[in-house]
Amino acid sequence: MIIDLRSDTVTKPTQHMLEAMMQAEVGDDVFREDETMNQLEKKMASLFNKDTALFFPSGTMANQTAIKLHTKPGDQVICDKYAHIYNYESGGVSFNSGVSCKLIDGYRGMFTAEQVVNAINPDAYYYSKSTLVEIENTTNKGGGACWDFKEIMKISKVCRTHNLGFHLDGARLWHTLVEKKESLTDYGNAFDTISVCLSKGLGCPVGSILIGNDNIMEDALRIRKVFGGNMRQVGYLAAAGLYALDHHIERLADDHRRAKEIGQELSKLAFIRTVEPIETNIVIFELERHIDDKAFVKLLEAHHVHIINMGDSKLRMVTHLDYDDDKHNKLIQILRKLSV
Repeated sequence: MIIDLRSDTVTKPTQHMLEAMMQAEVGDDVFREDETMNQLEKKMASLFNKDTALFFPSGTMANQTAIKLHTKPGDQVICDKYAHIYNYESGGVSFNSGVSCKLIDGYRGMFTAEQVVNAINPDAYYYSKSTLVEIENTTNKGGGACWDFKEIMKISKVCRTHNLGFHLDGARLWHTLVEKKESLTDYGNAFDTISVCLSKGLGCPVGSILIGNDNIMEDALRIRKVFGGNMRQVGYLAAAGLYALDHHIERLADDHRRAKEIGQELSKLAFIRTVEPIETNIVIFELERHIDDKAFVKLLEAHHVHIINMGDSKLRMVTHLDYDDDKHNKLIQILRKLSV
């Protein structure tokens, strides 16, 4: 039994999802003639109470497009030091848009409206122009933490007061919505643009969606083309997304339950120094300082358990659609017997 907890991107389509994909009506999406994709994009825009939505082959491309829509070369994006757009998108903010990042020292990837105000550059020619605030919910490097929506609304107000764009990297927003019982339309009203992932948590093989109103999204299709993201008969992937929206959201609660149970077991082990608070499907923990983290990862691999080393002494496990109760029970047994 292979237990792969490196990410929730390792899942494979279920049989029912595959059947939905094979039945999709497709066309040339470059000509905007793929009816299944048109249906998915229309549905996503409606869910968030926005004008339009656009499919992307990756969350990185969706985020990078959003940044380009909101900024001009030389501008500055305000984000957390843990932000995915800063740490894990290959320097795309500078390469693709010619902008820099003003990093906020937040808590587990989250910060306050007051910190945003303090991060806005003065209106002087020798400063970069602050034009965009970006947040990530849930926070990946912050251990799947969920933002306080009241604080999001405060930041949204700051952005409007200072004429700043407000973008949400919602790669795992579905987990927040399930855990905190929040509303898609509330998020749509708070942000100018939102990217959401279909292949993290929802079990689709490929895809993210960027959502916004027409005044902001006007050039999104052109930018996607510039980035090489146009596709042809992509309705097969859209069908997977439509199926996931109908069948794979509420089940995320199972992933959260299993993640919390993993955290409880790790907390009992003498060689584990800390386990970060667990709200959703990400478990981040640290070993005691005398234990080599690379050797520990190799030890788990010998037991057919695969996790990821995030650096900075942080190890990560992520629960997902293909991690069922059988694998969960097996992992708990392995952890209880583990000798380091």
